[in-house]
Amino acid sequence: MDFIERLQALSQKAKQVSTSLQTEEATKNALVMPFLHTVLGYDVFDPNEVIPEFTADVGTKKGEKVDYALMKNGEIQILIECKKYNESLSVKHAAQLFRYFSVTNARIAILTNGIQYQFYTDLDAPNKMDEKPFLTLDIENIDEHLVPEVKKLTKVSFDVESIVDAAGELKYLNQIKRVLQEQFLDPEEDIVKLLTSKVYDGVQTAKVKAQFLEITKKAMKQFLNDSINARLKSAIGEESQTTNVSEQEVKAEIDEEKPKIVTTEDEIEAFHVVKAILRQKIDIHRVIARDTQSYFGILLDDNNRKPICRLWFNTKLKYLGLFDNDKVETRHAIESIDDIYSYSEQLLNTLTYYE
Repeated sequence: MDFIERLQALSQKAKQVSTSLQTEEATKNALVMPFLHTVLGYDVFDPNEVIPEFTADVGTKKGEKVDYALMKNGEIQILIECKKYNESLSVKHAAQLFRYFSVTNARIAILTNGIQYQFYTDLDAPNKMDEKPFLTLDIENIDEHLVPEVKKLTKVSFDVESIVDAAGELKYLNQIKRVLQEQFLDPEEDIVKLLTSKVYDGVQTAKVKAQFLEITKKAMKQFLNDSINARLKSAIGEESQTTNVSEQEVKAEIDEEKPKIVTTEDEIEAFHVVKAILRQKIDIHRVIARDTQSYFGILLDDNNRKPICRLWFNTKLKYLGLFDNDKVETRHAIESIDDIYSYSEQLLNTLTYYE
């Protein structure tokens, strides 16, 4: 089962059992332990991996506990504090996490009520847990943009430095998204004034400000609706306009009925580079290309469930999309097509997922 599928399975379970979860212990057993075991891949029954009721004396606080500590390579890596299902989460609930963070090797802390998982690190000051999470995962409403970041916390993928490096961008990215959401719902005066100045040359009197406040609200709503509709149309078009490209057809012109799909010379050349790499292990006739409006896909056995890589060449910067064992894609910027040879090992390793 793929990582995203494991998350989705837990999401379905949460919706089924949530009405029965009246205590913190019930929440731990039904939701938190499955998250640690099934999703993150830790053995909850092995004290060398998961320590329940972890205790570390902190100053005058003796015998205080956090609900779980996750171990890797003999060291505490993640601290977890749990609350009962649907209890609102706030900094006041994380007192033990704050204290333990400074006296253990942990760089990651999680505060959860079984549905929301708030992830913290020490971006603001070394060895001091931040007051704001860098990532919040809602199990009942999974944001697929966050899935690759959560996957970094799994036992097999855990690399604390890469997690902390990504945390800074995630923290501010999510905060800016929240600010934008607030502004779209109720734009502040400065925002309205700025936008008005872009389209109106007159003096912004009180009457003009009031008029443009309403215009701005309507414009923002229409902009969101237009963006959503455009993405839906694009998704529908991409699904219906996907085309198979065989070795003999890869240089052919695009079907006149599908003018938006343009197979470029760079894509063709990159396709041949990928085949040259893969022929070390398999018959190259098994390597099939499919061009779409968004990317140029390369598959094994012409099977959508066996993606080898994707070429994202439709923008100014070129990217090579590679897949892990859970079919989670990571894009790598490349300056030239020859750079693909630098990823030969990963491309060859991808074949092992399907053999």
